[in-house]
Amino acid sequence: MRFTPFWFDEAINEADIRSALPLRQNIDTNICIIGGGFTGLWTAINLKQSQPELDVVIIEKDLCGQGASGRNGGAMLTWSTKFASLIKHMEIDQAAFLVKSSEQAVHDIKAFTEQYGIACDCRIDGTYYTASNAAQKSGFAPILSLLDTHHLNAWQAVDESNLAKTGSPANLSAIYSPNAGSVQPAKLVRGLLRVAKKLGVKVFENTQYLGYQAGETIQITTSGGVVRANKLLFSVNAWLPRLMSEFKRTVVLVSSDMVISKPDPERLASMSLAHGAPIIDNRIFVNYYRSTSTGRLMLGKGGNYFSFANKVTKRFDQPSQYLDIMQHYWQHFFKNSGLEIERSWTGPSDRSVTGLPFFGYLPRQTNVFYGSGYSGNGVVQSYLGGKILSSLMLNKHNKWQRCALVNQTLSQFPIEPVRTCGAYVVRNAIRRKEYAEDRGHFPKLWDVHLSKLSGSAAKVDPNLKATS
Repeated sequence: MRFTPFWFDEAINEADIRSALPLRQNIDTNICIIGGGFTGLWTAINLKQSQPELDVVIIEKDLCGQGASGRNGGAMLTWSTKFASLIKHMEIDQAAFLVKSSEQAVHDIKAFTEQYGIACDCRIDGTYYTASNAAQKSGFAPILSLLDTHHLNAWQAVDESNLAKTGSPANLSAIYSPNAGSVQPAKLVRGLLRVAKKLGVKVFENTQYLGYQAGETIQITTSGGVVRANKLLFSVNAWLPRLMSEFKRTVVLVSSDMVISKPDPERLASMSLAHGAPIIDNRIFVNYYRSTSTGRLMLGKGGNYFSFANKVTKRFDQPSQYLDIMQHYWQHFFKNSGLEIERSWTGPSDRSVTGLPFFGYLPRQTNVFYGSGYSGNGVVQSYLGGKILSSLMLNKHNKWQRCALVNQTLSQFPIEPVRTCGAYVVRNAIRRKEYAEDRGHFPKLWDVHLSKLSGSAAKVDPNLKATS
């Protein structure tokens, strides 16, 4: 094992490592992108497809995909179940546009991988959102009703005969959408890297960004040389608060912890999990799981470790320190399955106040751009982020540049230590509430009230009383 996150360790090979050339001289370029994950690569690809003559450079401090993009759960989910959050923060037509665009993006990503021969286990088999205890069963109605009202509902109730496809008797009911799927995220990143290079993007890995000097020509200092660029993009997700102080309170970094089993295709087939549909239960800090085409089962859980002052600490590069919780839910869903956990890892998730990403440029430095805040929904949304950011940087005056996620007034989290202390108070209340519900008990009233302070952290919006 060379790398702790399973996906990245599986995707990388010696040839990839040897070909990762750092910057070793000063260079000039039209556009410099800091960060070689999904957002940076999709943006670079869009830029080169729009203007092939454009000179584009990517600076990545590690290997492309070694950050959040190559270690997440690989679930390709849409904004449909976040529709209430969307219309709370923008006009209905914009919210509907983003829901429809995210659903179409699932199929567009699949088509892109086929067009460019990216072997990344991309399977568009839909997704199941489940109730894994009785208290969760009523949680789908508000958002489905809202989607119905606006003729956007692609979800359908799962009857008892098809509930087995969720792979666990713990799931009491479910809804299903065909507009979703799963992917080996690190293999997708490395595939995008290959496409970007083929299009002429210059990529310098193992090159640390150190700072920039603003101006009509931006001077970007790195560990290997100075990059002089007309435009600069920060697509670093969890690392944004450290690199740009303007965003130190716009996100909170929280871990998503994952475990994966040893391969056992026959056992997964017997559990009706020989498909690529992610299964997500309807709690605030969700449990999510899905199979791989090689017969492994991955389980993840968000909302565990909150990083003080948004520091990307070493804990994010280590095996999960919450194995007791992960094993608890492994037993909750897969009791007596015989599946054996092989590895665990952790990834940083940059959660915004609204639970939605944000894109734009700095008010006083309009040639410096940013995109971040995916809040645990990034595989599909970063594809759209690439469209938004490339349109902004090329000033296309199109629907993406005019998107409501651009140049928002960003809400902020409290200052430290209130932010982290408050996050743990709310997290612990959510845990107590959901443990009680799993046992069929009524949670304490104060835990219910504290849990509501999580806002739109869940994958499925509660009844947010959005204007319809």
